[in-house]
Amino acid sequence: MSRQADYWDTVAGAWHGTHPQALWREHSDAVNSALLARWLPNDPVERLLKTDLFDEACSEGLYPLLASRARTVVGMDLSVLTAQTARLRYPALRTAEVDARCLPFADGTFDVIVSNSTLDHFESLDEVIVSLQELYRVLRADGQLLLTLDNLGNPVIALRNALPSWLLARLPSVVPYYVGATCGPRRLRCILEQIGFEVLEVEAVMHHPSVLAVATAGMLQRHAAPEAQKRFLARLMALERLSRLPTRFLTGHYVAVRAAKCSG
Repeated sequence: MSRQADYWDTVAGAWHGTHPQALWREHSDAVNSALLARWLPNDPVERLLKTDLFDEACSEGLYPLLASRARTVVGMDLSVLTAQTARLRYPALRTAEVDARCLPFADGTFDVIVSNSTLDHFESLDEVIVSLQELYRVLRADGQLLLTLDNLGNPVIALRNALPSWLLARLPSVVPYYVGATCGPRRLRCILEQIGFEVLEVEAVMHHPSVLAVATAGMLQRHAAPEAQKRFLARLMALERLSRLPTRFLTGHYVAVRAAKCSG
């Protein structure tokens, strides 16, 4: 755990000071917020857990929306620096520097857990499953897990994950941090159901040509006027209409799941 925490502290140090993808992060926040606005209960729950704080450390993040739907929001992260940065931005946010594979929380602590692209940074699918079991444990009966993972059903993601790690490490402009094991929608549904979750909805989000879109966002962030940046973001958001099509799991970067912990 110490080695991994050190790595993510290094990533955090490189990102938090320079914000190299601020425009892209704005788009990511908008897509995730739109999804969660539909899936989160309208009436505020007591306790909500967010399984990483990268969004809140590097951009506005999801905290404003989460805080409107929960009386207490707890954010966890393996990186101490990321947790500290997020807490400075949002003093009311409670933070914990913990590993998703071994949570310090009691059984049934949280009403809702939001885990957006957190668990897809482990080396093996077994570690993803252990983390999901831990999230199941700390979720109350009938509580909900709102989860996104890299979508292995997308051919581009499948190709990226098939490449050797040494090659990906030499492409920081394409893959700026470590990406790990993940799965497609069918396998994810099966894993969640075996753990004990009832899968309520499965969607795909972030429909974009990833490398080109990120590169374009970076160029516009450095050189374009604010109006041009807004037009770019609007066009990217329009691509989310692809989530309505039968081909959505071929184009979506992330598979998104809303699942409930069965009370029985």
